[in-house]
Amino acid sequence: MFSSSLMEAFITSRIIPVQLPCRKLSSFSADLSLRRYPCRRGSVSIMNHHSRLLRPVTASVQPQELSALGREGNTFPSKEVLDIWRNVEAVCFDVDSTVCVDEGIDELAEFCGAGKAVAEWTARAMGGSVPFEEALAARLSLFKPCLSKVDEYLQKTPPRLSPGIEELVKKLRANKIDVYLISGGFRQMINPVASILGIPRENIFANNLLFGKSGEFVGFDDKEPTSRSGGKAKAVQQIRKGRLYKTMAMIGDGATDLEARQPGGADLFICYAGVQLREAVAAQADWLIFSFEPLINSLD
Repeated sequence: MFSSSLMEAFITSRIIPVQLPCRKLSSFSADLSLRRYPCRRGSVSIMNHHSRLLRPVTASVQPQELSALGREGNTFPSKEVLDIWRNVEAVCFDVDSTVCVDEGIDELAEFCGAGKAVAEWTARAMGGSVPFEEALAARLSLFKPCLSKVDEYLQKTPPRLSPGIEELVKKLRANKIDVYLISGGFRQMINPVASILGIPRENIFANNLLFGKSGEFVGFDDKEPTSRSGGKAKAVQQIRKGRLYKTMAMIGDGATDLEARQPGGADLFICYAGVQLREAVAAQADWLIFSFEPLINSLD
């Protein structure tokens, strides 16, 4: 748990966005299937996404000017940090604003006409000023995405990957390092990303949108660990306990990613600030990076 002083720092910290001049290169088609999911409110469905992907969009990220935080200190990893990274057995990635340049729920909300209001809640959630589960429920209540709308969004919007992520994941896998995606976003939107990167579906820990018999939105699966505050930490602990990894790293941009670095969880927290620099989070990182290049090069 964070101390009150650290939580205050998250609330008051600056969030510095990077301008992302991206263009849509292609779209992709997807096969969507449904499976029934028991729910107190009746029979609902979780959409499984089996995609036939063409080409993802790789965003063009302009390097941002480093703040005082980024000019010294944890932008240059210590020998201990490098040793842990080079000997890591599993790496867990956040998805939104890390693997991808977007916040997935914000993009879906924008597609559904509620982008601004939802984005404000996302900023509060990622800064740590409200419990994640409260922010998730509030955001979904603003636009209540139905199955057909999610389907349409997935058909029209290819994943926008952060520069270098495909090369990094490829190198990790070549080095026999297991890769996981741990996200407070939705599995329906993350499955295509995992397919592009060659990450097994069982290595995804994310939330599920729930739909009724007619495809209407009925909520989200609150049994998923990532649906609540501290959930990413629990997911990492679950992975470590189940796979008996000796060393693990977490890479992300937000307070929920930082939480994963704790006993029994990740040994290393690497803050990726190539999309969003959340200064209070970055200040607590073992290693602060603005591109994936340092991680790639250090594995040579």
